[in-house]
Amino acid sequence: MSISLILFYVFSAVLIASALGVIGVKNSVHAALLLVLCFFTSAALWLLLQAEFLAIALVLVYVGAVMVLFLFVVMMLDVKTEPLREGFIRYLPVGVVVALVMLGEMVGLIGVKAMRFPAPPDPGGASNTAWLGNALFSQFLLPFEIAAVILTVAVIAAVMLTLRHRTNTKQQNPSAQVAVQARDRIRIVKMASSVRPEASP
Repeated sequence: MSISLILFYVFSAVLIASALGVIGVKNSVHAALLLVLCFFTSAALWLLLQAEFLAIALVLVYVGAVMVLFLFVVMMLDVKTEPLREGFIRYLPVGVVVALVMLGEMVGLIGVKAMRFPAPPDPGGASNTAWLGNALFSQFLLPFEIAAVILTVAVIAAVMLTLRHRTNTKQQNPSAQVAVQARDRIRIVKMASSVRPEASP
């Protein structure tokens, strides 16, 4: 049994365990950390399968952007599952375990790379990154553009949802705040001075 096959089974076990942990744990922050581990392990499996572009895209897009943002949102919002006053130190052990597992996976992948196992023959005669780029911008150009339009519409819809007026909420109007002048907010009243009467003996 080769080292690549052993790492495949190990990464698969970690992926299944982390995926079960995402839906099994009660703490939302722990679930987000396990989902980060799940995505990272999936990227490690892609690297073992010689799909470098998909692995890097998975790490950069999901682990590096989406899940980190989601993790901070979960930790900052009051989701009524854990009090915020306990601070970030409560989630340190789970974060350290996830980081150590990810480090072990990276060391294993570096070991596979150092052993210089021959890559499987590419039927297209080029790297998978070049094949994917040619396929996206030639055969699948229309679905690629449609997906881009859908994502753009989703971004615009998200912005519009944040700008809508909600009842029973306080909102700021920056243009109205800048246009405010002192005479509109301050009134100077002139009053006659008064003398406190002296106390009678």
